[in-house]
Amino acid sequence: MDIIEAAFTRNSLVVAFAVVGLTVWFSYVISDKLTGGRIHGSAIAITLGLVAAYFGGLATGGGRGVADISLLAGVGIMGGGMFRDFAIVATAFGVHISELKKAGLAGVISIFAGVMLSFIVGAVVAVMFGYTDPVAITTIGAGAVTYIVGPVTGAAIGASSEIIALSVAAGLVKSILVMIGTPMVAKSIGLNNPQSAMVFGGLMGTTSGVAGGLAATDPKLVPYGAMTATFYTGLGCLMGPSVLFLTVNAIF
Repeated sequence: MDIIEAAFTRNSLVVAFAVVGLTVWFSYVISDKLTGGRIHGSAIAITLGLVAAYFGGLATGGGRGVADISLLAGVGIMGGGMFRDFAIVATAFGVHISELKKAGLAGVISIFAGVMLSFIVGAVVAVMFGYTDPVAITTIGAGAVTYIVGPVTGAAIGASSEIIALSVAAGLVKSILVMIGTPMVAKSIGLNNPQSAMVFGGLMGTTSGVAGGLAATDPKLVPYGAMTATFYTGLGCLMGPSVLFLTVNAIF
């Protein structure tokens, strides 16, 4: 066991890829056998990852989930910002410029409309739960935009760690709902071409949710949805601590 532990620790990133690969494989088996493909394997994988992170934190008393377990320390590297950004950039290279231009004004409007709508919904929910502090309302609303925009906004305007955690939770719930719901509604909303995928990505915004949902609908649409969803995240990070916070502060 000591030899195995030493080998796993020295090759932590390789172990992380293996563990994540096995988790994804198992998730797709569950998706196929138990749900008939109605719930996408990636959604199940995310759920399993969240459960594992929770129990990993309980077992170690740490704050990084399974990455606090020495044998799985590489998961912290694999799940870090560097690999995330690399994956987003790599996905964007699958976009054809000619198709991107076809989205035109509709694609741009969808990004702004998506950020505003998500923020308003999140802010209203925060107020319904009794929050009156503009900082808390803005941070939770930004979390409803995406789980990246929430922490960025919260850190910029001085939100507490508890509120930032709520914003991340809101973004994760949205991501999972988008991932699961996209293949269910794709046919009824005409989500079957690059232009509609770009508008959809701009409205929903959560890159992981949009990518997973489109992968279950039609893998060829993934780069287009991910492209506008990425711009959506960037716009949210700019608007959250500035325009949106000033607006909420003026109201409350």
